[in-house]
Amino acid sequence: MQYESPLKKSISERDLDYISSESGVSKNVAVNLIDLFDASMTVPFISRYRKEKIQIADELKVQKVKELCDYIFELNARKKTILSTIKDQNKLTDSLQKKIESVYLKSELEDLYLPFKPKRKTKASVARDKGLSGLALLLIDSQIIGEPISLAIKFLDENENNCPPQEALEGAGYILAEEFSENSEVRKKARDFLRENGVIIVSSAEEWADKRSKFEKYYNFTEKINNIPSHRYLAIARGEREKVLKTSITSVKDSYSFELSTLLYDDNHPRKLYLDTILDDALKRLIIPSIELDIRLELKKKSELEAVEIFSKNLESLLLSPPAGPMKLMAVDPGYKTGCKTVVLDEIGNIVEDFVFFSVGSKKMLGDSAKKIFDSAKKHSVKAIVIGNGTASRETEELVKKTIEGEDIVITIISEAGASVYSASKTGREEFPDKDVTVRGAVSIGRRFQDPLSELVKIDPKAIGVGQYQHDVNQVLLKSKLDSVVISVVNRVGVDLNIASYHLLKYVSGIGETLAKNIVEHRTKNGIFKNRKDLMNVRMYGEKAFQQSAGFLRIKGHEEPLDSTGIHPESYFIVKNISEDLGKSVPEMISRNDLLSSISPEKYTTEAFGLPTVIDIISELKNPGRDPRKDFQIFLFNEDVSDISDVKPSMTLDGVVTNVTNFGVFVDIGVHIDGLVHISEMSNHYISKPEEFISVGKKVKVKVISVDQVLKRINLSMKALEKKGERKRKKKKKSLAESVEQLKKKWGSR
Repeated sequence: MQYESPLKKSISERDLDYISSESGVSKNVAVNLIDLFDASMTVPFISRYRKEKIQIADELKVQKVKELCDYIFELNARKKTILSTIKDQNKLTDSLQKKIESVYLKSELEDLYLPFKPKRKTKASVARDKGLSGLALLLIDSQIIGEPISLAIKFLDENENNCPPQEALEGAGYILAEEFSENSEVRKKARDFLRENGVIIVSSAEEWADKRSKFEKYYNFTEKINNIPSHRYLAIARGEREKVLKTSITSVKDSYSFELSTLLYDDNHPRKLYLDTILDDALKRLIIPSIELDIRLELKKKSELEAVEIFSKNLESLLLSPPAGPMKLMAVDPGYKTGCKTVVLDEIGNIVEDFVFFSVGSKKMLGDSAKKIFDSAKKHSVKAIVIGNGTASRETEELVKKTIEGEDIVITIISEAGASVYSASKTGREEFPDKDVTVRGAVSIGRRFQDPLSELVKIDPKAIGVGQYQHDVNQVLLKSKLDSVVISVVNRVGVDLNIASYHLLKYVSGIGETLAKNIVEHRTKNGIFKNRKDLMNVRMYGEKAFQQSAGFLRIKGHEEPLDSTGIHPESYFIVKNISEDLGKSVPEMISRNDLLSSISPEKYTTEAFGLPTVIDIISELKNPGRDPRKDFQIFLFNEDVSDISDVKPSMTLDGVVTNVTNFGVFVDIGVHIDGLVHISEMSNHYISKPEEFISVGKKVKVKVISVDQVLKRINLSMKALEKKGERKRKKKKKSLAESVEQLKKKWGSR
């Protein structure tokens, strides 16, 4: 059976079995998903609004099926090319065709194709040109009795070949060695053996033997290749690339040629000893070097996938950082020589004022700076002062605290990773063409406090600093994965149609960059959108784009109350039916849990919209436009620790997780150098994957284990403080929402 998609991507029954097995969804769900993909529906839209079709498979599984479909399509195209090439050579048998069609590993597919590949000049091809293929056939034939040299002499006499017997025997051996090396079963068994028993041996390059380097712990290192973690392999690969290390892969077991020989000739073959020497030659000269290259590629791919997955999870956590919300604030990009670049932003991130002050210097300079800060904060009624965590951040924090002591203004330090990239980017120049790069950097810091997601989408994820060896992995794969994460988060959170930049809108399901710019252009010329239907007036915005995007776009406080929710316009009629049955208008019904809890969802299902959709609708009515991000919490570093020189063993400090790797987590403790909590120091319980235990942005308490002032390294532990710290933090921290409410009351009374 063939499943023919509208896009002519032919997927066989066997392919569907593979997709189902690898993704964990049923074949029926896989078929439904392929239909939806071919109808140009996006992963977020399918996951949210087509649950009936996919039987509530989660978004990760939907994405996995999509990736598998793309892989199968690419693999099948390669199979088609290979089959065509072999057929043109008149060498395609039914058995070979079935083998090619049934394989799903690219390495095994290429093994099957290897004997038929156009070949460069080899020792075997030279021997064939000398007419020695027939001798090779005689030597491998177990029915023929005789010593190799006597068979060679007889063959040369019968074929009037003037080649010397010993040279002929050697040439025939080259032909057999090449054929042995191209046997797909031999290659598979050799590859599996090396995967299971191989070790990577690492040493320093000769010129680095007596020199120190960041790779010195690998100068004399071995590890089984099936145990080596991704971060370690990527580090070794980088060391080799930088010519500091050299590596090789070998087996921890003795020769396995006997296991391979049984695939090629019988144990009682009359010329077994001769053939054993040919197999040894094939292994050393042809099979092992090729298989080692395959294994290295597999290790690289596996390590890249793990690194990309960790990066993706870190990015997701960062993008889901709690927003402080709309408020007037002062944002500071701190510095020594050039001063602290400062902006005041209004509630939606527009610049109200910008200036520079100095956090170090003479008393007069500091006094002038304090006046600038105080006067600006009072003039614009700022509710918070946000300081980037770069150079001079702690000195700046100290000056600001002294300046506004007694005032009801929140002070906090946040990560400024990527702000400098944004400030010099095309996006930064487009938004603030008349402002200096330093001013743009301060704007980025302030806006990411108000709404991290809206601002961070403007920065290349690789520049945000939450990856592991991100520059060493496949950049196409990395970009694809990170884009998927951004798209997923943006659509999960939802986008305010009337204030979102095109940088944010372009990630909304079904929109893209061109439509995003058209939406912003339409909004600028015609004013804000009053309802979702107004989108149809946007240039190039059609029915398909509306279907895919409308549910993820929010319009607050206008004509249609449902436009502020995650309910899709295609199912508004269900809400109207519920409203009529309850005898309440839609606005009266929204957020009324007592009314909505009495509803029987089954009553409102239709042929197109089943129980999952109705349940989602009711849930959305109970919590309209619910933001999946948590409440913002104010965070303060320890006041008496602002430089690495202040950090001492046994200290207990507050910190923020800035990066999660598979060997541990990095924590910002406010001294401009992130400390490392090794995986063994993360918990009193065993942890295999740090990303499943903790996430970027989490506030933690850590204990200092050791400090290396020379190498600027800080080793931390979370073990003993794991539970105790959590309890204290819950008592100590209050949400920004609570702080802002207090501030509003106080500011409002003045």
